[in-house]
Amino acid sequence: MSTPVIDRTAPTEHPVLDVLAARWSPRAYDAQNAIDEAKLATALEAARWSPSANNSQPWRFIVARRGTALHAQVVNALVGFNQAWAGNAAVLVVAIAETATADGAPISHAAYDLGQAVAHLSVQAHHDGLLVHQMSGFDAEAVREFADLEPRFAPLTVIAVGEFGDLESLPEVLQQREVAPRVRRPISETVVLSA
Repeated sequence: MSTPVIDRTAPTEHPVLDVLAARWSPRAYDAQNAIDEAKLATALEAARWSPSANNSQPWRFIVARRGTALHAQVVNALVGFNQAWAGNAAVLVVAIAETATADGAPISHAAYDLGQAVAHLSVQAHHDGLLVHQMSGFDAEAVREFADLEPRFAPLTVIAVGEFGDLESLPEVLQQREVAPRVRRPISETVVLSA
């Protein structure tokens, strides 16, 4: 695995697990190396074992490896801004929420549970040396069409997965984003009630 030449550790207000503080969302991906299949399988396994209401597991994933027709379809579904960098990722994963059961009953917690599954995937991948960047900028209907998804399945995000690449391969504006200070709203503004 190539190692980022920049320290992206979050300046947390309180101590958190190292893997959480170090996790970040790069755009500079190695465009040459294939995905480490064992690490990818482990990340997907972490997603599989994330919690869900009533153990309903309302998530599905499309896994598209660089160099395949499926990867090209996912890249084509991205908005132009994301197309400028995400195609270099070794894998693009489309995260899909199952919003209703096969008999039509709504699954109200589907997006929440999918988010937990993606968080587990993201943290496990980072722990194993892979980097992950989630994107909302894509055409969900294009994904629905090429994947032939039933209406009850909703593509919610596309996730770039791979190793860190050459920062200078990015457009200048994205290079600046890669090294910009990491900031978050303070906890005092995030917790709206506390007793």
